Amino acid sequence: MNTESETLFEVIRFVDLAGVLANAILGGVAARTARLDIVGFVVLAIMSGLGGGMIRDTLLQQGSPAALLDPAYLIIAILGGVIAFFVTFNGRWTRRVLLLTDALAVGCWAAVGVQKALDAGLGWLPAILLGMITAVGGGMVRDIMLLKVPTIFGGNTLYATSALLASTEMVILSQLGFVAVGTGVAILSGAALSLLAKRYGWVLPTGYALRIPKPILLLNPRAWRQRQRRLDARNARNGNFPDDPGASV
Repeated sequence: MNTESETLFEVIRFVDLAGVLANAILGGVAARTARLDIVGFVVLAIMSGLGGGMIRDTLLQQGSPAALLDPAYLIIAILGGVIAFFVTFNGRWTRRVLLLTDALAVGCWAAVGVQKALDAGLGWLPAILLGMITAVGGGMVRDIMLLKVPTIFGGNTLYATSALLASTEMVILSQLGFVAVGTGVAILSGAALSLLAKRYGWVLPTGYALRIPKPILLLNPRAWRQRQRRLDARNARNGNFPDDPGASV
């Protein structure tokens, strides 16, 4: 492993573990809102911080999830839950630090998920899907355990979209042979989009009901004749008579 690869690995690991801690704390914050006990804090912290990667590794079936093989992941996730149990995190700056760390983790986790999928021999589309699952899966599991609709499905600023952007960039650059560049671009672009969306309130539109007129005139000859009679009556009132094809010139 050369120096560049070692540096990249250390950066990814740092952002990865920082993201685990931030999301574990966010899971604890959700537990406090739901008035759970210490067990609830720890369970939600683990699921929020590690859920996405565990789902990814389970789907890949390439051995045990990385979060269970490296004790640092579980230790940091449990630590985040314990911290959230004793600290309220109501301050503006503490919230900003958590937000920044979480935003950086979105791109990092998306890049790691994509690269693991590509290394497993999957195509570009499954790789993007697993990158997104890695990035947002923990938050989904946390919300589902609290009997809530996952916030990435609506009512929140762009988050899954940031994971999609980062995953797509990682797939393209990794396929071109620029794994290190792709990881850096994914982390920065995912964080930038998430933070800008939070700052300016960017959200995706909800469902739109497209109104398609019923083809009653084509399917109902009677309706067609009634319409034609109304047009003829209107023309008669206005003095607009159609040309008589039988009249002489």
